[in-house]
Amino acid sequence: MEDFKKLFDDAVDLLEKLISTPSFSKEEKNTGDLIEQFLKEKGVETHRAGNNIWAFATEYNPVLPTVWLNSHHDTVKPNSGYTRDPFTPIVADGKLFGLGSNDAGGPLVALLATFCHFIGKELPFNLLMIASAEEEISGQNGISSLLSQLPEAELAIVGEPTQMRMAVAEKGLLVIDAKIHGKAGHAAREEGINAIYLAMEDLEEIRNFQFSKTSPFLGRTKVTCTVIKAGQQHNVVPDLCEYVLDVRVTDAYTLEGALEELQDILKAELTPRSLRLQSSHLPNDHLMYRVADELDLETFGSPTLSDQALIPYPSVKIGPGDSARSHTADEYIYLEEIKAGIQGYISIINHYAALS
Repeated sequence: MEDFKKLFDDAVDLLEKLISTPSFSKEEKNTGDLIEQFLKEKGVETHRAGNNIWAFATEYNPVLPTVWLNSHHDTVKPNSGYTRDPFTPIVADGKLFGLGSNDAGGPLVALLATFCHFIGKELPFNLLMIASAEEEISGQNGISSLLSQLPEAELAIVGEPTQMRMAVAEKGLLVIDAKIHGKAGHAAREEGINAIYLAMEDLEEIRNFQFSKTSPFLGRTKVTCTVIKAGQQHNVVPDLCEYVLDVRVTDAYTLEGALEELQDILKAELTPRSLRLQSSHLPNDHLMYRVADELDLETFGSPTLSDQALIPYPSVKIGPGDSARSHTADEYIYLEEIKAGIQGYISIINHYAALS
């Protein structure tokens, strides 16, 4: 019990320091320093690339598979609704308040505490802790920049606030810029082909469209028009209308497949901004399903995006805290949630090891 108390106390102490240290995406150097120092004090060799920090619990053995523990230390910027200083950690009514406390400071320090619990212990896999940067913007210098430097993961456990429910699938994101061309003409005469009217036909198709494939965990892929613009003068029929589609893609599709299905029904020229943020789904035969059953962990499909989208290996998303609190004013996490998160993560690793 004393060892666990220290794990918990150290985790909360680190989280308070992280809250006190601004770490907006691309500006995480100082929180990276804190995490690096925290791990060094535990006696492990640390590695760093940019603002990403990683370490192995024991000396890396290339013969063994590798399990990743990953969470991020960047935050969004505080919104105008804060009534407390977002950078002053305060404990009240069992809650620790502060920017990033819930997303994803609580899951991050709970994973770090779990990692510390297993330092020097023999496991049937390498245990790798990764504190990544730029998760909130899916940045190029975050987890994806490390893939060529790290061993492949047999399993990645991604720490995000899920109330310790296990997300075994996650929607990907496809943002599409659409252009539809008409023909300019004078609005006072019956001239030209109005690109707005052409776009309206597309938008009616989008409003009524349903993708053909359905995911058992995530339901249907969803497409929404979120931006539209056309025209510059009141008396000129516009020859160009541009609109933006937000597509939340389930594991039933690749981003490329969803794009192709949309292009088949729309007149507009569709250009994806990125094909990086793929949906994910833990393979049906993966050992983690047995772990979830044994620990009575609820499994679900997550509609929110995380570093899971950039990890090309089997992964689950699980952690203390509540996704509904993320990016909200006066963000907080319960201290008991952090404690339960550490206990839950340790149980997951122990069960996974026993079944491996």
